Amino acid sequence: MIHPTAIIAEGASIAENVNIGPYCVIGEHVSLGEGSTLMSHVVIGGHTTIGKGNRFFPFAAIGMEPQDLKYRGEPSRVEIGDNNTFRENTTVNCGTEGGGMVTSIGNSNLFMAYVHVAHDCHIANEVVMANCATLAGHITINDGAIIGGMSAIHQFVRIGRFSMIGGMSGIGKDVPPFCLTAGGYRPGLAGLNIIGLKRRNFSPEDIGLLKQAYRILLQGSGKMRDRIERAEQELEDHPLVLELLDFVRQAERGLVMHRRDEHDE
Repeated sequence: MIHPTAIIAEGASIAENVNIGPYCVIGEHVSLGEGSTLMSHVVIGGHTTIGKGNRFFPFAAIGMEPQDLKYRGEPSRVEIGDNNTFRENTTVNCGTEGGGMVTSIGNSNLFMAYVHVAHDCHIANEVVMANCATLAGHITINDGAIIGGMSAIHQFVRIGRFSMIGGMSGIGKDVPPFCLTAGGYRPGLAGLNIIGLKRRNFSPEDIGLLKQAYRILLQGSGKMRDRIERAEQELEDHPLVLELLDFVRQAERGLVMHRRDEHDE
């Protein structure tokens, strides 16, 4: 079903069972998968490939050129998987030559109103970005992460799997997997994302081991290389512990660490 006011360029690929509402604009290099819905006033441009069952709310702008002064019109891409929701005024920019030429989004993600995904970002699956959350370029967000409203994330930062970032956070360093970041003016880790891990059916044993790793790596004192060595010696080779260790080792921008308050011992 395509509304008569919609404009679809010659060359665009539109699958079956797609609903395109009033005043939508689809560019010539766009591929739109079956079962997707564009409610109204949605613009999809650039070299953009979209999978099945995606929903685009009014005034979403997908695949447009990046807000990067180094961009010279190269035919970079946006690649989007299945069953994502893009709420009102969400923007997703294409990649750049300096960042790998592609911005990618996986499956079953929720982008609330006014979310911005900049060039060369890579978002995995089941990520939630709340209203007005903003990504600079070259950011990687892993599975199941939750980004609080009005948060801003610096370029080249990594957000770990099943982490949660509180609202109004300014994130300039990597956020380790499984961790909770307190929002506000002075963001810092506030322990594990316990509620999120339980909802993901992590066992008490898994959570207990992650707590031990958190205390050593992210809450302890001393140089990081010494903390890593201690964790390697004291903790068993559990897959979740190894995932956290690998993330810490690869942190080129540094890590968001535990925020010490007057309540800490």
